[in-house]
Amino acid sequence: MDNLNLVESFAEFAKQKSIDRPTMMKIMEDVFRTMIRKKFGNDENFDIIINTDKGDLEIWRFREIVSLDFAEDSFDYDENKHIALPEARKIEPDFEEGEELSEEVKLEDFGRRMVMTARQTLIQKVKDLEKDQLFHKYKDLVGEIISGEIYQILSKEVLLTDGEGNELVLPKSEQISKDRYKKGETVRAVIHRVDLNNGAPRIVLSRTSPVFLERLFEQEVPEVFDGLIAIKKVVREPGERAKVAVESFDDRIDPVGACVGMKGARIHTIVRELMNENIDVINYTDNIDLYIQRALSPAKIVSSKIDSAKSRASVYLKPDQVSLAIGKGGQNIKLASKLVGLEIDVFRELENAEDEDVSLDEFEDEIEGWVMDEFRKIGLDTAKSVLAVGKEDLLRRTELEVETIDYIFDILKQEFES
Repeated sequence: MDNLNLVESFAEFAKQKSIDRPTMMKIMEDVFRTMIRKKFGNDENFDIIINTDKGDLEIWRFREIVSLDFAEDSFDYDENKHIALPEARKIEPDFEEGEELSEEVKLEDFGRRMVMTARQTLIQKVKDLEKDQLFHKYKDLVGEIISGEIYQILSKEVLLTDGEGNELVLPKSEQISKDRYKKGETVRAVIHRVDLNNGAPRIVLSRTSPVFLERLFEQEVPEVFDGLIAIKKVVREPGERAKVAVESFDDRIDPVGACVGMKGARIHTIVRELMNENIDVINYTDNIDLYIQRALSPAKIVSSKIDSAKSRASVYLKPDQVSLAIGKGGQNIKLASKLVGLEIDVFRELENAEDEDVSLDEFEDEIEGWVMDEFRKIGLDTAKSVLAVGKEDLLRRTELEVETIDYIFDILKQEFES
């Protein structure tokens, strides 16, 4: 391969990869200097001239002409830096001692094998640079929404490509459970993280991240995009339910109304994107009691008590509001707790003596601790609260078996019969 073909082929390859000219020149010079060091030991007295437009490559070697008596050891002769006067005069008869001899080193002088290695090295360096650029490009885009086209569906992940043909990965763990994908479809997701896998960037997307929901609000609600409304916090059970706390910086703007839109137009677009995820938009407040009340919506609480030291809140509700506060599978109370940053305990407010209840802790000698933990997970901590839910609901919402639930019901009923 001659100079012209080598430089032109590499320049064309670099251009396809969108490598700028200064970077391309630097890569080429580094590779050629490596070749020189391998052949001559060092590259200190070599100049490399590259013209990518014309495909020119010139390598010049400079040596000092010396009058050398090889019998003497007083002179430190280096054949890479020096040339004996007799040898120099074979090239040009007029040369004198002390002059500098410049001679061009041809590419073929390095041998075909070294030239082919250099070509492969050039290509590999460009690929490495491309990977590095891709990594930093997407690292700066983490948290932003991107659209990708599906090209392969695997059991543990879906592979997509962006507009430039770069591979994107949507793992099973970052997919909404209700999502169904087809090859060729366009999918929107947030850039979750960028990993380095054996030097290659792995761009991981997510549709379950709270950030994805936040970015969708920015796209669909102009007031959020413009900064007039701030999203304070987002918590999700992806594909099922979410709570979004919002705050307005303009007293004339109702943050909840703006996010929902006329007849729910804005929120419905987001809900459809998230496979009909039920989204509660809540007006943020610094008043923690009011914030808890709003977070537990649609349930209406009677009163609340905050224990800041234990990061817990006790809320008291009418009996018919307890199931609303807890929600399907405990979703509502779980998300409300995450939203306000406190563990919320739900209690029924007793209206008269007949409503007297008994804490589950009173049954610790008869009911195992892990069983009571199952009840507490869904906000049940008294005997009557368990009985009020019903066996079928308990079977669905807990990990308990039928026999265990029957046993618990017998114990709790005996307490009130006695």
